[in-house]
Amino acid sequence: MIGFIKKDLAMIKSNFKLLGVLIFVYAIMGLMGKMDISFILPFMCVMIMISSFSYDNYNKWDAYCISLPNGRKNSVKSKYITTILMTLMVCLITIILSFIISYVNTKTINYEQILVTMFGTLFGTLLVLTIMYPIIYKFGVEKARIGIFLLVFGIVIVFGFLSQYIDLSFIAKTLSFLENYIVIILVIIMIAMVYISYKVSEKIFSKKEF
Repeated sequence: MIGFIKKDLAMIKSNFKLLGVLIFVYAIMGLMGKMDISFILPFMCVMIMISSFSYDNYNKWDAYCISLPNGRKNSVKSKYITTILMTLMVCLITIILSFIISYVNTKTINYEQILVTMFGTLFGTLLVLTIMYPIIYKFGVEKARIGIFLLVFGIVIVFGFLSQYIDLSFIAKTLSFLENYIVIILVIIMIAMVYISYKVSEKIFSKKEF
């Protein structure tokens, strides 16, 4: 397993410099008050990890890994573990930068707002991960990108249509009722999303032929 994770990290090593540059640029823009860095950086981790699928395909990695003991399971597991670890690391960096930017710009640090925002960003990032990875394993990177665009576009249209004819105030009331438990509920949902996505990806990859 460790070897698979090292392989993924080695394949995207060249992107670490790009990520470092982006962190620096977005931090400067945040200090200038031109951008909220809370959202973009964690999503960049997922996009960088998605590029590793292209590297795998180019180097015929999948055909090789299936010859290794538990190669299929470890290959899928390493993708999820590496992506989650990178996302958590960048979220931590983003939180620290947000504290610094907030203090420099306002001389105060709104800990609660920053942490809530980052928690929401983490949830959104994992949601993208859990949707995209099974699609990538099923159809490949290029088709998955088109599919996720159509999916997001469709969700926006459907939600916009429903909001015109359905009273969505009950959602606000429900969230208000669950306010004291929302963090625990969202953590459970995130764990469930990742687990289900992983099992689906594992099942797809286990039946794939190369």
